[in-house]
Amino acid sequence: MRRRRQSQEDLHNKERWLISYADFITLLFAFFVVMYSVSSVNQGKYKVLSETLTGVFNAPQRSINPIEVGEQPEPAVAAPSDDVIPPPVAEAPSGPQQDAESRSEALRAMADQLALEFDDLINRGVVTLETNDRWLALNLPNSLLFSSGDAEPHYDAFDVIRKIASVLRDRDNAVKVEGFTDNQPISTSRFPSNWELSSARAAAVVRMLTMEGVEPERLAAVGYGRFQPVARNDTDEGRRRNRRVVLLISRDASVRGAMR
Repeated sequence: MRRRRQSQEDLHNKERWLISYADFITLLFAFFVVMYSVSSVNQGKYKVLSETLTGVFNAPQRSINPIEVGEQPEPAVAAPSDDVIPPPVAEAPSGPQQDAESRSEALRAMADQLALEFDDLINRGVVTLETNDRWLALNLPNSLLFSSGDAEPHYDAFDVIRKIASVLRDRDNAVKVEGFTDNQPISTSRFPSNWELSSARAAAVVRMLTMEGVEPERLAAVGYGRFQPVARNDTDEGRRRNRRVVLLISRDASVRGAMR
């Protein structure tokens, strides 16, 4: 018996699975292509994109208030309230600078006191007073304190030292007492030269100040003899000016730092 030939339509129906299979293979290929393209990231472009996004999200907040054009009304000033905390008041400088300024102020006050005590003698030119921010110098002629060629204070010297001590007491300023003579030589059993005479006179003033209540640790006595003159020694007036005792009062408490 002859087998019946299959029709063309039957043949076509049996091969339809190939179309579905081909579509599946195509889609699977496309899927792998997409996966490969996603996995191959361009590092440079990715870094640029990442930095751009970071800059956008971390940018400072910008004002969204509109800019008004034209005359604007002045803002109302709020009345002071008890709840408002006032701004802190600036404090005065502290430390070494403030201490130096306060001590300079105290030194000027001492200079004013001495000027009042010796007002008459200063006006007559017998006593001189020099001052600045670091020291003051009270210049006393030897004739106001001592006899010629002697280091024993005469009677009028005690009143002078008493006035000076009233200003120096209850303070800590260092005081250096300096003795000076003229160039006339002296040679006695007690004072072989002007060195000894000037030193003895400075020491006598120091001793008198301690007797009036000035602390001895604040004091020093120095003799310069005929050296360090302030005038020429070839005239009587010049020699008179050179014979002197100077009280150098320091702004500071260190007696060894009491320098001009």
